[in-house]
Amino acid sequence: MLKVYLLRHGETAYNADGNRYCGRTDIELTTKGLRQAKFVCDQLSDMKIDAVYSSPLLRTKKTAEIASGKREVFIDNRLIEVDFGNWEGKTKAEFIAENASLWTNWMDAPETNKAGGTGESATEIVDRVTSFFDEMMLKHRNQTIMVVGHNGINRLFMASKLGMPLKNYRQLAQQNSSITEIEFDEDGVMTLRLLNGKI
Repeated sequence: MLKVYLLRHGETAYNADGNRYCGRTDIELTTKGLRQAKFVCDQLSDMKIDAVYSSPLLRTKKTAEIASGKREVFIDNRLIEVDFGNWEGKTKAEFIAENASLWTNWMDAPETNKAGGTGESATEIVDRVTSFFDEMMLKHRNQTIMVVGHNGINRLFMASKLGMPLKNYRQLAQQNSSITEIEFDEDGVMTLRLLNGKI
């Protein structure tokens, strides 16, 4: 069994500015984002956490450092956000106005279409995140870990493990720096215990 506190990073300026798509752009947390991470730390202060993992980007590393109570944070590149290609730095309204078919194709079949035309497919994303969690299940058997990632990768991974069509991943809404609790049994079956909750 593996228990995971799966966080999305705290708020960034891109989140606050019409939810601009922020994949690999390396930006900091806002003041609100820092407060959100501290709130998670307060909630988890009495919980045993055996290890903390983060995407290599600043917004996730800072969230992990604060939310985990200054524990050592291990960086794993497999947790980096989606490569959004031509959508990077734009709002959905902006990039749909530029090329609506890219969005339609992604929403119809993200498994085979690349985000923003030149980014990653959902299959590529799920494969790398699954590789990370498969390793964690071996490395941290019967332990609890914190993983700080991103909205895109977290939702696509959870959708895949819950048996949802990947095109429905947006029906899982993960808020900035909120606690999502998932658990893997001995066979690797994932159970979603808590979504955007309070411990």
